[in-house]
This record gives sequence, structure tokens and C-alpha cells, in this order.
Amino acid sequence: MLIGVPQEIKDNEYRVGLVPASVRELAAQGHRVLVQAGAGAAIGLDDAQYQAAGAEIVAGAEEVFARAELIVKVKEPQPAECALLREGQALFAYLHLAPDPALAQRLLASGVTAIAYETVTDARGGLPLLAPMSEVAGRMAIQAGAHCLEKPQGGAGVLLGGVPGVAPAEVAILGGGTVGYHAALIAAGMEARVTVLDRSLERLAWLDAMFGNRVRTLHATAEAIERCVLAADLVVGAVLVPGAATPKLVGRELLARMRPGAVLVDVSIDQGGCFATSRPTTHSAPTFVVDGIVHYCVANMPGAVPRTSTFALNDATLPFVSALAAKGWRQALRDDPRLRAGLNIDRGAIAHAAVAAALGLPLSDPAARLG
Repeated sequence: MLIGVPQEIKDNEYRVGLVPASVRELAAQGHRVLVQAGAGAAIGLDDAQYQAAGAEIVAGAEEVFARAELIVKVKEPQPAECALLREGQALFAYLHLAPDPALAQRLLASGVTAIAYETVTDARGGLPLLAPMSEVAGRMAIQAGAHCLEKPQGGAGVLLGGVPGVAPAEVAILGGGTVGYHAALIAAGMEARVTVLDRSLERLAWLDAMFGNRVRTLHATAEAIERCVLAADLVVGAVLVPGAATPKLVGRELLARMRPGAVLVDVSIDQGGCFATSRPTTHSAPTFVVDGIVHYCVANMPGAVPRTSTFALNDATLPFVSALAAKGWRQALRDDPRLRAGLNIDRGAIAHAAVAAALGLPLSDPAARLG
């Protein structure tokens, strides 16, 4: 199969869909890989490395999209890229369509088959292609939040871990999944007072076993969320409903009662965000302030550490890319229900139930579409 890797064009996005080691594996399997010139240069992966691995370097994105049967990206295609997609072609990338009807409509109009990293599952119902970036984002959430708490950034001027004789910051983490666990790991390591809230008692028990008395856990009732948010210096939104829009757990009225200079880091922003006042931001302009509360809502947080993120993502995606290329994507989707869970759009139709519900569009049964 002919696989294409374009350079990412989202604001401050330097990750790349395939690293040279992945290209080498695919080439050894008999596939051809087109890589846009300079696609990995920002993270130290130059064209010569790709060529040595067996890739063909092409000058522009137009050629990559025009020739490739399977497009492997990191972030969702931007409008200029959507215009290059076509029927008979497959796209494998993060899509996050539930809060983005405009992107969904562009992909529907293109006729492409779009498979989303974030809804591919594993044998236990986990999200193996979302997990590595959730690990990065969870760790970065505390790093970013600590920076935003500094007075020059608009924060209250609180040091996350405090110092002897001065209390540490209060950190509330809404959601105890992969993002929440990794956020708690870093926050506790920085000696903040950390509370994780989740609706799953099983998950809370696991977190208790992992952290002991270093982290408090609470069942995420409305009362508990309100109490923790009002006491917090830093709140991390780490809620995920796979494929669906994120529920708003902190309303405007509650936000208005928070401590002045407190910080919200909304890792859930890719799926719409879990704070009523959230809106996507970029690494160029990462924050905004509402009612004296600093909001950090960067939609591609792991893009700030693109080298680490790219290698972590490739470790997870390469087996799926190999399967799509070896069997052809339609047969690969037929054969593997976990991969088929990643099918969001197919030739002008929505093929994922949660995405269809979020967008208010009809669902086309993926199994029936694949025959």
C-alpha cells in the first residue's frame, strides 16, 4: 500500500505521523511511504533519516494527499487538508469530531474513510491510541497549571508545593482515568495537596491503592465537585466519554465563586471541555481569564513536547497502521472489531454511535457498510 505522511499544519504542532523506525518496518513489509519534506525536521528527524528508512520524500502536502491511499497524521485535518482528501482514501489520525460539526461536515463531503485514534479500543475496552497522549497531557497539565499560578501569568502567585511553614496548593482533578492518574502522579510528586474525583468506585479504589495517603479520592457527586473546586488553586479537567462531547461539570455560577487567581486546565477540551467557560486555545495564546480565573485550554497539549509525544504515539499506532496497510483498510476493519471502533466517517456517512449522537446526525451501521 502507498502510505502518506504530511507535515502537520495546526498551530505549533510539530509531531509527525510516522517516525523513521516506523517507516522502516512498513517498508520491510512491502509498503511504500511518502513523507512530506521537512515533516519531522522540528523534532530532529531529517529527510535523510526517512530516506535511509525507505521513504520517498516529496515536496508538498498536495502530492502526499494526491498519491497516497492511506494518510497517517497526528491531529485532525485543517480545512486546507480536508480539501485534499477524497473518496477511496483512508485517513488515520486524531479527529475529535463530537464538538466540531464543521470538521465533520468537511470530512463527510470529502468522501474519505476516517478512522479516529481516540475511539480505537483494546480487548479490555481501553483506548490504546489515546492513552500515550493522555499520559503526556496529564503530566503536562500540572506543569502548565503550576506555571499559570504564577502572578505574571495571571495566577494567584501560589507555589504548587509550598515551602516549610507555608501550605501547598490545593489541586482538584476531575476524572481518575489515564489523564487524571498521571496528573495526580506529578502533582503529588510536587508536594501539592491533591484530590481526585471520579464516579467509578472501582477506579477510586485503584487510585487509593496506588497513592495511599499521598492523594485523596472522592466520589464525584455534585456536592463533592463544588466543595473541591471552591477550595482549589488548580483544577484539572480530565473527563472522557469516548467519542462523545464532554459533560460540563463546572458551571459559570460555580466558577464565579472560585478563588481569584485560581487556574483551570481543561485537558478535555478536545471533546468540548468540562468547564462551561472553556474554549479551545493554542500554544501561541494558551490562556484567557474569565471572572478572575485563568483558563488553559490548549487543544494539542502534547504538541508542546513533540519529540516525546511522537515516539510514544508511534509505539501505539504502528501495529494498526501495519494492519490497515497489509489487509487494506476495509478488510482490516472487518476483521478487527477493536479497530472498527475507530471508524468515525465512511464515504459520506457517520459510522460511530457516540459521534452521531453528539452531532445530531444519523448513524450508518459500520458493520453493514463494510459488508
